Amino acid sequence: MRRAGTHHKNLLLLGVLLLASCATGPVPHAPEIAARAAALTPHEAANLQVFDRAWDLVNRKFYDPRFRGVDWPAAAVTDGPKALAAANDEQLYGVINTMLAGLKESHNWASLPGQSAEDREMPRARLGISLARQENHWVVMAVQPGGPAAAAGVWPGWLFVTRNGQSLGVDANFKLQEGETVTDEFLDRQDRTHLLTMTARLLPPAEPREARELDGGVWYLRFDRFDWDSRRWLSDQLKAHRTAPAVVVDLRQNFGGGSLSLGITIGEFFPHSVDWGRFIGRNGRSHEEDSWQWGSARYAGRVAVLVGRGTASSAEIFAHALQFHRRAVLVGRPTAGAVVGSRFYRLPGGGKLQLGVYDYQGLDRRRLEGVGVKPDVVVSLKLDDLRDGVDPDLAAALVALQNPIAATKNR
Repeated sequence: MRRAGTHHKNLLLLGVLLLASCATGPVPHAPEIAARAAALTPHEAANLQVFDRAWDLVNRKFYDPRFRGVDWPAAAVTDGPKALAAANDEQLYGVINTMLAGLKESHNWASLPGQSAEDREMPRARLGISLARQENHWVVMAVQPGGPAAAAGVWPGWLFVTRNGQSLGVDANFKLQEGETVTDEFLDRQDRTHLLTMTARLLPPAEPREARELDGGVWYLRFDRFDWDSRRWLSDQLKAHRTAPAVVVDLRQNFGGGSLSLGITIGEFFPHSVDWGRFIGRNGRSHEEDSWQWGSARYAGRVAVLVGRGTASSAEIFAHALQFHRRAVLVGRPTAGAVVGSRFYRLPGGGKLQLGVYDYQGLDRRRLEGVGVKPDVVVSLKLDDLRDGVDPDLAAALVALQNPIAATKNR
C-alpha cells in the first residue's frame, strides 16, 4: 500500500515479540463448568482464566473469521473441561495447544510461563550438537566449538543412536538441565560405536552466521534468522564483496523473523524497490509490501538461495520474492509452508500466545501457508552424503550459478 507518495511499511513481526492486553470476552463454557462457576478451586479458576484468555484471543483476532472451517465455540465447550482438570501448567498448555492445532495453521502456539519463541536466543543447558533426521537416522550436522560434545570428541557425520540406552525415535527435541549428565551412543563414519558420557552446561546458541569464499570467488553466506543483527551482517558482507561474481545464500536453517528486517534484506539484492507480497487482515483488507532500499548494497551479482524444510516464515517470503523477480535460483527442497503474520499476547500467569493475525499472499496471489516454495533445482539428500560431509545442495547451486538460464527455464 502506498500513502502520500511513500511506501507504507507494515511493522508486523513474524516471530518477534509483540505484547498486547485485552479484556476477555464471553466464552461458551460447557454445562458442567457453568454449573460449578461459583465453586471452583483456586487452581481450577486459574486454569480456566488462562484457557478463556487463549480461546478469546483466537476468537477475536485470528486472521480467518471462519476459523479455517473449525467450530470455534464448540472447541471451547469440548476442551474447557480438560483445561479445568489439568493438574499442572504442562497439562493445561497441552490442552490449549491441542485446541490450537485444530486450526491447522502455523504460528499458533501457547508457550508455558518462562518459555517463549525467544528461548532459542538465550543460553541454556546444551551439549552443543545439532541433528538432522535422514533415512530414519539422526545425523550430527554440527558440533558447537567449546561445548561438551566437542570436548568428548563428537564429529559431524556421526549417527546419534541412543541416549541413556533409549532409542531417540522420531523426536530429538531434548530438554536438559544444567549439570545433567547423559550417556549417548554414536556410530562414527566407520560405524564404530562410541559411548560418551557428557554433562550439559549453559551454552549460547551456535553461531547463526557464516561467510566463506568458494571456488571462483563465489561467496557463501548463511544466516539463520531475520533479525536486526543478521540484516546488518548480511548487508556488510554484500558490500564487502560487491564485486563477487555470485553469492550463495543459505536459508536451510532459517526459521524467519521480523518483516521489517525481511523488507530491508530483500532490498539488498535490487537496484530499486520491489514488491514482496501482501498481508490480509481479519476484515479482508490487504496491504502490499515492498522492499526498503535505504543503505542497500544493491548487490548485482548472480544469486543462488539454498532452501529446505527448515526454511520457514520470513525466509520463505525472501526466497519467493527473489524467485518471482527472477533474481535468484532456488536450490534444495520445498520450504516449510509456515507463512502467516503473527503476534504474541500475554496469558495470565506469565505464558504467551503466538497467534496468526494476518494471512500472507505471494506475488502470484497464492498462499504459501501449508504449501511452501518449490525450488528451481530439486536436490535429493542421501544419508551417505551427510555422513561424509558432502553438501549436494551447495554443489548443485554452484552448477546452477554457472548456467542460471537452464536452472530457471522451468519456472
